[in-house]
Amino acid sequence: MTKPKSDFAVLGKTVREPSRNLDTFPKPDGVETVVMESDEVTSICPVTGQPDWETVTIEYAPDQACIESKSLKLYLWSFREEGVFCEALAAQIAKDVAAACQPFWVEVTVTQKPRGGIKLVAKARVDRQTDA
Repeated sequence: MTKPKSDFAVLGKTVREPSRNLDTFPKPDGVETVVMESDEVTSICPVTGQPDWETVTIEYAPDQACIESKSLKLYLWSFREEGVFCEALAAQIAKDVAAACQPFWVEVTVTQKPRGGIKLVAKARVDRQTDA
């Protein structure tokens, strides 16, 4: 099990660019579930190059660590110029959160603002593998 970081890469620092680094901190006693949501996520359609606007909801059951919110903001910003389908975005975020804080499980819901009259919602889940 990875020990949570005690030194933050971005918290308390001036940062002017996106980052794929997700900082963590030790989970406080009694916390069972964490939900983080941003309605300010943008990406690019990988086919048309048109902008997509998404709301991203991350829900997870922390084991030892929680995701620090400023690093999450910068992480989500990193998708702004990336060509990615909504479904792939949900899967990538779930995978990255799972790697960063090793929760019991994480579920990511990406809701893409309607374009062409179609609203798209993609969910991705990562469950921690246990030795049986």
